[in-house]
Amino acid sequence: MSESASVPRAPITSPATPPSAEAPVPDRRSAAVLWIACAAQFMVVLDVSIVNVALPRIRESLGLGPAGLQWIVNAYTLGFAGLLLLGGRLADLIGAKRAFTAGLAAFTAASLVCGLAGNGPLLIAARAAQGVGGALLAPATLTLIMTTFTEPRARTRAMGAWSAVMAAGGAAGAVLGGVLTQCAGWRWVFFVNVPIGVALLVAAARSIPVGQRPRAGRRLDLPGALTVTLGLTLLTYGIVATETHPWGAPQVFAPVAAALALLAAFAVIEARTAQPLVPLTVLRRPVLVLANSAVFALGAAMFAMWFLLSLYFQQILGWDPLRAGLAFVPGALSIIAGARIATRLIGRTGPRPLMVLGAAVSTAGFAWLSRIAADGSYATDVLPPFVLCTLGMGLAMMPVTVAATAGARPEEAGLASGLVNTSRQVGGAIGLAALASVASHTAASHGGTAAQAATAGYGRALLLAAAFTTLAALLSLALPGRAARA
Repeated sequence: MSESASVPRAPITSPATPPSAEAPVPDRRSAAVLWIACAAQFMVVLDVSIVNVALPRIRESLGLGPAGLQWIVNAYTLGFAGLLLLGGRLADLIGAKRAFTAGLAAFTAASLVCGLAGNGPLLIAARAAQGVGGALLAPATLTLIMTTFTEPRARTRAMGAWSAVMAAGGAAGAVLGGVLTQCAGWRWVFFVNVPIGVALLVAAARSIPVGQRPRAGRRLDLPGALTVTLGLTLLTYGIVATETHPWGAPQVFAPVAAALALLAAFAVIEARTAQPLVPLTVLRRPVLVLANSAVFALGAAMFAMWFLLSLYFQQILGWDPLRAGLAFVPGALSIIAGARIATRLIGRTGPRPLMVLGAAVSTAGFAWLSRIAADGSYATDVLPPFVLCTLGMGLAMMPVTVAATAGARPEEAGLASGLVNTSRQVGGAIGLAALASVASHTAASHGGTAAQAATAGYGRALLLAAAFTTLAALLSLALPGRAARA
């Protein structure tokens, strides 16, 4: 691959358009596509965190033990993370609208089954099906934006809206989960997806163009799809198992070793096949590799933060689900504010300075938040650092998505979207498992009361989250200088 291939082909600013110029106003259909894509992405991300606040009520209702309760979260993660690359490539092969519609229909149907589930195994199976639908749906949302908005400044603003909705979904999930669990019951954290999904299916049928049909001769790389899907699923499974087993246990070592072998086989297959699922040439683009690595690190910190704070509010401070959910509102607003600031500035600065600044602000917030105490105050000990964490995430997430997808040709839009979503989700799964394991082991070896021990574990885990965001800042600094203003 030539050296020029590493330079993004889609500039953030057009040479003919000064930074102060307004982006063209999108037509009605483009605006509808953006709204539909953002709403669907919000629903998918929401489902990662909306269940956290409802877990205690689910345990009481279905009589689940600790392991079963964890699998309500982990089943969704496994289905989602394992199939995202395949979902992204399918969007390229069958068309973004078809992939979007199929994923949304599967996600909506699985949500209905989750809400109706009368026992733990059925709920866990339906959660896995939700993850599969989300894995097809999530890359298609970003692909729709990339193929609908081709003018650079219009695309930047559209991706800013998508990133803000995506980042705010985690916080909004905790808020909505608390409200629904307290006021309507835990089943409504799943039922809420059904009317939204049906409405989006109707809107998509009317507003999203079919687009170009797949070119003749293009086919899915089935050996590559099988090995990477199984590899990512086993890797996620092995890391999730660290919540209940030590790293050296067979329950962890065996799936991780098998995953590494499958991913190595995937690399060999992709190097030899004529139409690979993930052309290895994309890994020669330093901007793409560094940006996706930063997405991975940011996702590891962000996913764990929602989970740990939800436990702290309910188990340490003794709050009910409604109050715990409302405590996340400032974080959701802070993420949206950060994303809007990034959208306004990226045309002048490029992604790199905003990525570095956002990751640095989040690092400061996590380091401060790690000092929480069992008798702490939300207003003085949690809220200020929490706002810093989420503001930094908002500042960084849109620029890092722009950097990770810049230069993708139309036929690569689904692949680029799948890589971004896979990096974020696998990073989130690994980060959540690693930080939850750190919290658990720290609490087990800590003296004092049970509340003090648990809080010490949360603090140590949040300090590790600061290490992840520091890594994201360093990766951002390593981006080629020309990527700062492509």
